[in-house]
Amino acid sequence: MEHIYQYAWIIPFIPLTVPLLLGVSLLLFPTTTNKLRRMWAFPSISLLSIVMIFSTKLSIEQINSSSIYQYIWSWTVNNDFSFEFGYLVDPLTSIMSMLITTVGILVFIYSDNYMSHDQGYLRFFAYLSFFNTSMLCLVTSSNLIQIFIFWELVGMCSYLLIGFWFTRPLAANACQKAFVTNRVGDFGLLLGILGLYWITGSFEFRDLFQIFTTSISNNEVYSFFGIVCTFLVFAGAIAKSAQFPLHVWLPDAMEGPTPISALIHAATMVAAGIFLVARLFPLLIVIPSIMQFIALIGIITVLLGASLALAQTDIKRGLAYSTMSQLGYMMLALGMGSYRAALFHLITHAYSKALLFLGSGSVIHSMETIVGYSPYKSQNMVFMGGLRKHVPITKTSFLIGTLSLCGIPPFACFWSKDEILNDSWLYSPLFATIACSVAGLTAFYMFRIYLLTFEGHLNVHFQKYSGEKSNSFYSISLWGHERLKPINPNLSLVTLLPTKKKKKLKYTNVRKKIGSFISIKSFDNKKKIAYPHESENTMLFSLLVLIFFTLFIGFIGFPFNQEGIYLDILSKWLTPSINLLHPNLDNMNSGDWIEFFTNAILSVSIASFGIVLASFFYKPIYSSLQNFDLLNLIDKRHSKKNFSDKIKNVIYDWSYYRGYIDAFYARYVIRSIRGLAELVYFFDRRIIDGIPNGFGLTSFFIGEGMKYGSGGRISSYLFLYLFSVAIFLLIFTIFLLRI
Repeated sequence: MEHIYQYAWIIPFIPLTVPLLLGVSLLLFPTTTNKLRRMWAFPSISLLSIVMIFSTKLSIEQINSSSIYQYIWSWTVNNDFSFEFGYLVDPLTSIMSMLITTVGILVFIYSDNYMSHDQGYLRFFAYLSFFNTSMLCLVTSSNLIQIFIFWELVGMCSYLLIGFWFTRPLAANACQKAFVTNRVGDFGLLLGILGLYWITGSFEFRDLFQIFTTSISNNEVYSFFGIVCTFLVFAGAIAKSAQFPLHVWLPDAMEGPTPISALIHAATMVAAGIFLVARLFPLLIVIPSIMQFIALIGIITVLLGASLALAQTDIKRGLAYSTMSQLGYMMLALGMGSYRAALFHLITHAYSKALLFLGSGSVIHSMETIVGYSPYKSQNMVFMGGLRKHVPITKTSFLIGTLSLCGIPPFACFWSKDEILNDSWLYSPLFATIACSVAGLTAFYMFRIYLLTFEGHLNVHFQKYSGEKSNSFYSISLWGHERLKPINPNLSLVTLLPTKKKKKLKYTNVRKKIGSFISIKSFDNKKKIAYPHESENTMLFSLLVLIFFTLFIGFIGFPFNQEGIYLDILSKWLTPSINLLHPNLDNMNSGDWIEFFTNAILSVSIASFGIVLASFFYKPIYSSLQNFDLLNLIDKRHSKKNFSDKIKNVIYDWSYYRGYIDAFYARYVIRSIRGLAELVYFFDRRIIDGIPNGFGLTSFFIGEGMKYGSGGRISSYLFLYLFSVAIFLLIFTIFLLRI
């Protein structure tokens, strides 16, 4: 298998063939390429499938041989400086490659139908292929400079994909917000990389880890400087993985097409921050304060993400906050030193959340076929309900993904989340209490999303389109009826403050405005039906495959008895990395399955309680309660409210307005930066440019004055000159005599 490692550098560049050929085809044969645009899905899927096969072989080799392979070429060589370019194949690389390729293929298949009527079909597949190339190059990088290069390329692809429908102001603002927010973290990452090079003199991981560890242990480097450098590197991971306080871009990134949310905002790009921390784990673990800070950021993100998901009405935005919370679990595990648990949850969450996002895309796709439904309504759960009869396969897949994310056995996330919760009790009882509480909160808001979307009866808003009648409320919730508040997803200060009244935003959808390149009438003149319907087979195929992963991928962490030692596949897979980090970092003996399930009783009980609570508050209420409206109890328009109602309103507003964090940024950060920019602009125009401009104007006025004072006679000029010289000599003589 040596030749597989030797030529593994080709693997990341295989998907790059598609955007290159596509660009050449559009340049030379634009009309033909546009007419045959659906054919480009085949090479995109085929080439990524080849990468998946190679990644699978590498993963199997990693499990069997427990080896690490690195290949390096010299790029720049100088007397005092040597920079090398290469690739690294280890368990972390193989895990990330498997996630990128498997989820990527399913997203490609799904997108072929989801984006079939979009005018930007070719552009979409070109962006996706280039993103996969950038991400694969990132995870195979052998040094920090390579990581930073491809880190920026991944951010650029994210910018292009989030703003794919750039004619929509919301999408254009969302991609700019994501780009600027990530640049804050990336600037810190660049400074941290330069600081680490100043300490170690190398960008290569192995040399970097050894020299940095030796320098810190022998006090050869000022410890505070080492802490600052590692913190700056971690800042890049905070932004990319949407950790507090740089999480604000992730919910708005849902303005991009739903397959983008499944690929880069659930399984791959947001996982890049987790990957970076895991890759630099031997370096970070040397400084206990940084590890404690990582755990603190993780637990804050866990709690914040779950609390902000409670009252969201947009189905994708609710899933985005769920992603944020689960990434917080991974960061918490890394901060606690649970390297294996963090990567395990990275794997299980990727497939489960991809299933949920693609399921939400199936719902949106079916809702947009209803006459009179705008994109706002098609993603708003308030306008849904009772979809289980119309989209049964989507409903089943979404339910399985929900149960997995809630931590219900035997679904995937149960195995990984339970391990993180068990490790948290050994690390800090306070952190463990918060993490377990959020596990119940996760079950609550995830089942809230499921119940509002699929259960109950059809909502009254599209009963007029389907002709159905209902004798029940769509749902009665903890907050009463879901309150529709005009809120700008761009989250400017004016729209976030509840006291301000703004006009309701008008949403536009490029997919409904533009025609298709395809000339077949069945595509161009497809009539909209009057009820939701199940998605096409290619979209359902991706959901069914992800159901399989969600059901069985968690068993790679199940402890099997091997000669009296309970060792799971994942631990064997990660053995080289764990031995490289620290010989005793993780306990490879996972214990027997009886102990495992005994520890799981608490987490499953908490999750079950959250599910029961959500079912109680969001279950359909039938005709016996038809005239009962909980909104009258808590609506702000009513003056008489008891203390519990005020608490409900506070919680609801905190969640709905995203914790007022965006409002804080708008009022204090953005306004301060704008004020500083205006001050610098004034200083530049009035002072820097004003001084030379002032001299120029002075010379101009002096010249103009002298022009009008001249007579044109040389004798007069000569007399004035001699008179001035005489006055000057007289003054100079008097000055000398006084001295």
